Amino acid sequence: MFCYQCQETAKGTGCTIKGVCGKDEKLAGLQDQLIYEVRRLSVYSTLAEKADVELQNQSEINKAVIDGLFSTITNADFDYDSIEKKTETCRTITDKVIESLSEAEVELPEVSEENWLGVLSEKNEDIRSLRELSIYGIKGMAAYVEHAMNLGFDDPQIHRFIQTAFFDMTLGNLNADDLTALVLKTGEYGVKGMALLDKANTDSYGNPEITKVELGVKKNPAILISGHDLKDMEQLLEQTQGTGVDVYTHGEMLPAHYYPAFKKYKNFVGNYGNAWWKQREEFESFNGPILMTTNCIVPLSNKNTYLNRLYTTGSTGLPGAMHINGNKNGVKDFSEIIAQAKRLKAPTELETGSITGGFAHDQVFKLAGPIVEAVKSGAIKQFVVMAGCDARMKSREYYTEYAKALPKDMVILTAGCAKYRYNKLGLGDINGIPRVLDAGQCNDSYSLALIALKLKEIFELNDINELPITYNIAWYEQKAVIVLLALLFLGVKNIHIGPTLPGFVSPGILKVLIDNFGLGTISTVEEDINSIK
Repeated sequence: MFCYQCQETAKGTGCTIKGVCGKDEKLAGLQDQLIYEVRRLSVYSTLAEKADVELQNQSEINKAVIDGLFSTITNADFDYDSIEKKTETCRTITDKVIESLSEAEVELPEVSEENWLGVLSEKNEDIRSLRELSIYGIKGMAAYVEHAMNLGFDDPQIHRFIQTAFFDMTLGNLNADDLTALVLKTGEYGVKGMALLDKANTDSYGNPEITKVELGVKKNPAILISGHDLKDMEQLLEQTQGTGVDVYTHGEMLPAHYYPAFKKYKNFVGNYGNAWWKQREEFESFNGPILMTTNCIVPLSNKNTYLNRLYTTGSTGLPGAMHINGNKNGVKDFSEIIAQAKRLKAPTELETGSITGGFAHDQVFKLAGPIVEAVKSGAIKQFVVMAGCDARMKSREYYTEYAKALPKDMVILTAGCAKYRYNKLGLGDINGIPRVLDAGQCNDSYSLALIALKLKEIFELNDINELPITYNIAWYEQKAVIVLLALLFLGVKNIHIGPTLPGFVSPGILKVLIDNFGLGTISTVEEDINSIK
């Protein structure tokens, strides 16, 4: 076993016995096999495109590749059987593609399992580092694309990029310069993937708007929904109407409250708990059923008793949890969850009060006048982008202390579960503008890029780096990687990430990122605030 795709990887270098995330050697091996089959399918699909062989099952290919990639993201699918089924699906589809190629008399290349099974199959450290940087970015991109596809939105160009990237990495004998270009190309298509999901979400549910979200609990039995998928959110809310069962969000599902389309549901009552890594204690005290729609699931400890009320769907899975599949039209039946909720007691209250969010790009554009006036008057001196992920390490307390210590004339722009480190601190406002502007999920990081580009236009600047914006981003898994690559593609420099630099970035590649993009890690709160220009 060897895995170093997340920030908490053992000793910052790689998990070799058991993943910090909870996966064991067997699951790691099965995930490696799935990625190999995804890559192999991508090679033959791309070969068909290059040979002008029309494939009748291209949509099936695209779905299998995206689902396979999403399933291997950190804390997504821990179920052996599920991973094996996805691997077999890829293998079966590949056989169909090979048959079509053979009928067209296309010469088939050899795709060696030996040379492409596991991270360490590439011996050159810098080549491996660049390759994995692209792969992890592509995994993050796949998450965005799958959410968009669930809402009926798609972009064939993104699928072609992903599959061609695997073709080139497998057969292209790419050198360091080629792979560096591919890393930036991954960032470019990451922006396209984010834009696709933004359109899917806003066309389906409206533009997020400023919303106060309650943190307390009511007396009704309830269902807790976590993860990221808004289509699952919609279906659950529709099916719980009139049942006497309330619905609460957890973790990254908090921003669902910001969408106008969901506000009509009277049983959509609030947010329960915090970021994903606290779920063991918070799921326990919730008392009712939990629906995990995507990654951010944590295997239970020996003390946990909620497995019999834990449900998974989409690309996530956990042994012992009930998995709910959709029909061919994506419709899911949540009646079993609802029935169980009625038999269980209401949630145990964790906290009271409320938090305000909903500052995605459309809402911020509507506030552009007051924001620009505040900047010109000096009331707002700096915007600090503190987007990204939260996680367990004690070093993450840095982000709470950093937010507390920021001067009162600085505004935080955030997206992702990193906000749970500071979104309940009551940091006040500047001329009525909250000092924490929450754009939504990590999936909504695109909003932060659009806001920066809009400010660049308003202030008539030539370079996005001339804006009074500092980037201090917390990363954990692969969706944060694609956000970073997207920012690099957009030309943003001097980004600080933390609490540590990725273990998959070799010293040689780190030097390239520092020299060319000014990428760095965090230091102390005092030093990092003093360094803001």
